[in-house]
Amino acid sequence: MRVARFYAPGDLRLEEADEPAPGPDEVKIRVRQCSTCGTDVKIFNHGHHHLVPPRVIGHEIAGEVVEVGAGVSGWAAGDRVQVIAAVPCGTCAECVRGRMTVCPNQTSVGYHYDGGFAEFLVVPAAVLAVDGLNRIPDGVSFAEASVAEPLACVVNGQEIAGVGKGDDVVVVGAGPIGCLHVRLARARGARRVFLVELNRARLDMSAQVVEPDAAICGAEVDTVDEVRKLTDGRGVDVVITAAASGAAQQDGVQMAARSGRISFFGGLPKDKPTISLDSNLVHYRELTIFGANGSSPAHNKQALALIADGRVPVHDLITHRLRLGQLPEAIELVASGGAIKVTIEP
Repeated sequence: MRVARFYAPGDLRLEEADEPAPGPDEVKIRVRQCSTCGTDVKIFNHGHHHLVPPRVIGHEIAGEVVEVGAGVSGWAAGDRVQVIAAVPCGTCAECVRGRMTVCPNQTSVGYHYDGGFAEFLVVPAAVLAVDGLNRIPDGVSFAEASVAEPLACVVNGQEIAGVGKGDDVVVVGAGPIGCLHVRLARARGARRVFLVELNRARLDMSAQVVEPDAAICGAEVDTVDEVRKLTDGRGVDVVITAAASGAAQQDGVQMAARSGRISFFGGLPKDKPTISLDSNLVHYRELTIFGANGSSPAHNKQALALIADGRVPVHDLITHRLRLGQLPEAIELVASGGAIKVTIEP
């Protein structure tokens, strides 16, 4: 079979490999779609501290079961499945308390285990142990199902921030995650959703698809002033920074209305993890700042249901469908912002 194996920053090789065989409590799937994301770009350029090369990467995975290992029940050849990426241990104090997204023992598909940029994949026993192999609902394509993993992360973030009926929401970042945030906020009852992005071309491309109530280009206007104008000076109920930008986080505090909620959804670069925060704004306006880290197995199930019933459409967010041999092109597309979502069919 063909695989895309990461060896070192800038060294991603398309290779032939033996087909894997499932061991006890494992399931072998034929990968039908594995979508790309910004993390794949980071791995390609810089590696990752949880990834020991060589490793097959790719973590937004959908496929069909071809073989089950000893001790596996409930799955059979032909079942259409989606695979979680972040794998909690299921047994630590946080997992037992229902906080699987902050499991200190978390492992990840495509990092600790071989990922989905391959024709076949063995789903690890650790995934099955936490109910992380999910049936794809009827009517949902493999490509759409591969977007369930990033949508699951968005679901987690908006649950934590309490996005709900009547909220005015700002989403900063017009990449695929930002687009999913716009659509989920609407599905959760937001009154208005504004999309902010520095890159005019990316903003126009994404706004044409998800149609926010306002599309604000941060390179052309002062985004804080623009949000205040749109809200008659009040600010918004929720700010979601879906970009790896300290400036966006700082501006987010300025955009929030009294009693507003700010989600630091996008992490910052490891060499620039700090921001300047006006603590008095947080104090006197009773603001709440939240973090958001990945998703749980349950969030993945919710994401599939949202896609299946049409509350969060994703088919039109997939702007490019490429083959495994075109993975370098896909990574370049993601890095350049020339696509919303790129999916790979091994």
